[in-house]
Amino acid sequence: MDNLEIYNRVCEVPGNAQKKIEAGRIKGFTDINPMWRIKKLTEVFGACGIGWYTDDIKHWLEDGAGGTKTAHVTLNLYVKENDEWSKPIFGIGGASYISNEKSGVNGKSRAYTSDECFKMAYTDALSVACKALGFGANVYWAAGRSKYSSQNTQSTPADEKTNREAVNLATRDLMGEFAKLRGKSIGEVENALMRQISAPEGMSLETISDSLAERAKTQIAVWLKAAKEQS
Repeated sequence: MDNLEIYNRVCEVPGNAQKKIEAGRIKGFTDINPMWRIKKLTEVFGACGIGWYTDDIKHWLEDGAGGTKTAHVTLNLYVKENDEWSKPIFGIGGASYISNEKSGVNGKSRAYTSDECFKMAYTDALSVACKALGFGANVYWAAGRSKYSSQNTQSTPADEKTNREAVNLATRDLMGEFAKLRGKSIGEVENALMRQISAPEGMSLETISDSLAERAKTQIAVWLKAAKEQS
């Protein structure tokens, strides 16, 4: 089998499965309908439980800033190709459990609790695992587009690199402040942070995925907040 055979079969996302995000901190990005992934997994590998499945699912809640809470899920995706099951394909995802949202004409914030947070986090984790196979590559990597590039505006690889560098820089600044408060080295803090976010063994802040990098930034902010409150 050609190394790009699966990638090329799943990289294109039809226009009716894409939706531009119009608000929030990820405004301007493109959301992919999660049912498109399910359909494509089934089309390429077979029905769920027969040609593909998820296993080793873990879920937990974490405290966020300002009284918020987030839900997180990790999973392994398995796919069957030529009657052989793949090795586990790791995915991690997150969603808001308790968030502060503005409501009413006065714009005051109120706490909102989501009873679908784990479902959304699972969907996010599955999308991350699918991304490793090339699912939606024409959206995630603008340079890989062809057919739909004229229909949607998406950040370029240079923009994505700049954004990742900004995330890493902010994380390292927080790590430095935390290390100083705790009397630890940057290396010790980074190692602890990688374990906390369940990064693959041997990975660092520079080599983990974008989703893990965002989670690392959130986690170190939580640690720093707690350290300041205790000092």
